Amino acid sequence: MRTSGPRSIASRYLQWLEFLLCTIGIGCLLWYGVVNAEMYRGQRRERALIERTLESSPHAQPAAPAAAFIVGIGQPIGVLEIPRLHMSVAVVNGADGATLRMAAGHLPDTPMPWERGNSAIAAHRDTFFRPLAHIRTDDELRMTTPYGEFRYRVRRTLVVQPEDVWVLSPTRRPCLTLVTCYPFWWVGHANRRFIVQAESITS
Repeated sequence: MRTSGPRSIASRYLQWLEFLLCTIGIGCLLWYGVVNAEMYRGQRRERALIERTLESSPHAQPAAPAAAFIVGIGQPIGVLEIPRLHMSVAVVNGADGATLRMAAGHLPDTPMPWERGNSAIAAHRDTFFRPLAHIRTDDELRMTTPYGEFRYRVRRTLVVQPEDVWVLSPTRRPCLTLVTCYPFWWVGHANRRFIVQAESITS
């Protein structure tokens, strides 16, 4: 009569561990696929809304609204592009979790790109703003909105703590500030912020 020895118990333990790790791996792949599919659908939807708005006035650019004009949370405001990085992302007003899963988010407490001041846009470092890891001073940024195309030149980049909200301080001239978490390749919660500050070069 055979009995289970230490080797047999260890073998069963390793088999169960292998099964558990494989299950976790498959679950992570499925989660990654669902998240990316949701992100793709969100971008496609927001881009379609922006393109329809831009095409509604093909011969005359609509005048920029007054400063009191309010864009609702969750409404698209334009497309942000960084040509050298081949980056292009739809921007939606709002920076809640649902918005940042499908687009870059305009921080509602900052001016719109067509208004004077420091307009701020945030996105996740592991999705839409991952290319910012390679951004350089003097790179050009373009923000296309229903009220015109606005161009910016990167003035500087810096790494700050989350409480350093001075990077969002008002400015006299039109500026664009991009915000994402840092370090870019950190696994888990990143406790610092990567900032890109750009100044308007729109003529």
